[in-house]
Amino acid sequence: ITCARNDTYETLATILSLQPRNNTTKGKNIDEVVAQTAEDILKRVQQPFDVDAIIKAHPPKYEDSMNTVLVQEATRFNRLLTVIHSSLQQLLKALKGLVVMSSELEELNNSIVNNQVPVLWNEKAYPSMKPLASWVQDLVQRCEMIQSWHLHNAPPAYWMPGFFFPQAFLTGTLQNYARKHKISIDLMSFETQILRVSTSEILGGLPPEDGCYIYGLFIEGARWNQRAHHLAESLPKVLYQDMPAIWLMPVVDRIPPTHVYAAPCYKTLQRAGTLSTTGHSTNYVMTVELPTHPNQHSVAEGAESEGWKESDHWIKRGVALLLALNY
Repeated sequence: ITCARNDTYETLATILSLQPRNNTTKGKNIDEVVAQTAEDILKRVQQPFDVDAIIKAHPPKYEDSMNTVLVQEATRFNRLLTVIHSSLQQLLKALKGLVVMSSELEELNNSIVNNQVPVLWNEKAYPSMKPLASWVQDLVQRCEMIQSWHLHNAPPAYWMPGFFFPQAFLTGTLQNYARKHKISIDLMSFETQILRVSTSEILGGLPPEDGCYIYGLFIEGARWNQRAHHLAESLPKVLYQDMPAIWLMPVVDRIPPTHVYAAPCYKTLQRAGTLSTTGHSTNYVMTVELPTHPNQHSVAEGAESEGWKESDHWIKRGVALLLALNY
């Protein structure tokens, strides 16, 4: 199914790129449609964050690295927000004939027509495979998360897909634990626990004493049996499934557990990236250990298991966690 979908998307993208540009839509010519779309994006996408105000409200603290993570995230988003607003304003002027339509503005114009993210924006943005309309909505939600964090302090659980650079958030979580317990950060790694409570209950409660709660991940190639609490085969014609909230708990000199599948977590469906200057992949985020067998708690509750399988089976299935889909 995935192969057929990818072939279809590629074919439609090619057809879309070949369509004429002199037609009209609902009585409007292409330039009017582009101008209306550009104005709509300018209204929906907020102005750059006031980083000075964020630093004042959340000053750097030795015992809380999350303040630094928040400032860094706002700074990264500002680079993207600045490019979006400046380029769209220039495009609107070019459509009115007030400035010259440069090659960059022409590419921006064509991308809006084809519902694709412009190259100019992609250069400053996070990895994403979404079309332009979904990409803008996703950006608005990410900015709302940062703004809510700034105004209402750190949430009890973090929306993992909302981070521009999630690796910095993970490092900050380890750093908080290391400084609290006076332990070298090099000796620690995350133990992952899939929570049995709903995400709404997590968001309405308190954060954990150590570590953090995250949510918003998807699983591909399998599904999570919440009742039996282990991996299970995907349902027919279901490619992706929402994952429950996860508790990332820092552990010193952790011994990897048995009967788990080490699922890689990626930012996009592409599952490929390059090594950045920070030493992190531009796509791979972390590894999440997912139980392949029902635990004693599930057995005690009488949960029905669908037949557990060892990790080799899920490796062949290509099971992975994702922060974002392509729609």
